[in-house]
Amino acid sequence: MTLKSILTAAALGALTAGAALAHDEEVKIGIAAEPYPPFASVDASGTWVGWEIEVIGAVCEAAGLHCVLTPVAWDGIIPSLTGQQIDAIMASMSITEERMKTIDFSDAYYNTPTVVVGDKALDLDATPEGLKGKILGVQASTIHQAYAQQYFADAAEIRIYQTQDEANQDLVAGRIDATQADSIAMADFVSTDAGGCCEIKGTVADDPAILGQGVGVGVRKGDDELRASLNKGIAAILADGTHAEITSRYFKASIY
Repeated sequence: MTLKSILTAAALGALTAGAALAHDEEVKIGIAAEPYPPFASVDASGTWVGWEIEVIGAVCEAAGLHCVLTPVAWDGIIPSLTGQQIDAIMASMSITEERMKTIDFSDAYYNTPTVVVGDKALDLDATPEGLKGKILGVQASTIHQAYAQQYFADAAEIRIYQTQDEANQDLVAGRIDATQADSIAMADFVSTDAGGCCEIKGTVADDPAILGQGVGVGVRKGDDELRASLNKGIAAILADGTHAEITSRYFKASIY
């Protein structure tokens, strides 16, 4: 299947691997319904586009899976998985110890640092001292909320948003001083006209217990066959250069 055919399938709401399928039934891939460019967002025609959308197509093709994109609100995406409304999560979900109490994960398919972004005119950085007295916005039910509440709550006011886009909008409007999120997503944001007010102020100190071991595909506990298939697909696109080729069209550096 060519990239063009993958994107055409995405426009129809399905990413199909072709005739040879590992499963007779469709595999519903849960993605966050909220936009998260450049990883996943809806274009003017209503088509899901972005780095992660293309990776989903490539992984499913390599694994021989018949996958269907299924948008789900972020704060309900794990319950949708455990409740069997979807079969897997590919929505920039970090592999963390807390989440592994509820679901299993595939191998990681990308890993990027966590950064703090603020107005260019403000003197702040990605430390408790640098954020003292500031208002920090983070997306609800993310590793960034957990990290900010653990490390920054004594220094800054933590404001919770349902989507990162809402946090970004309040940052531009001056209603918050900074936001914390994935470095790639925020690099994309500050490169836009809207985000031109702001800059990356620094990378937070790593805490693997909270920030995780990279981003993987979430699957239900015990769904070892599907996890093995997804791992096969991830390994294949890393080995044959597909992952690197997709990445080169979105980012200047490797994200694996």
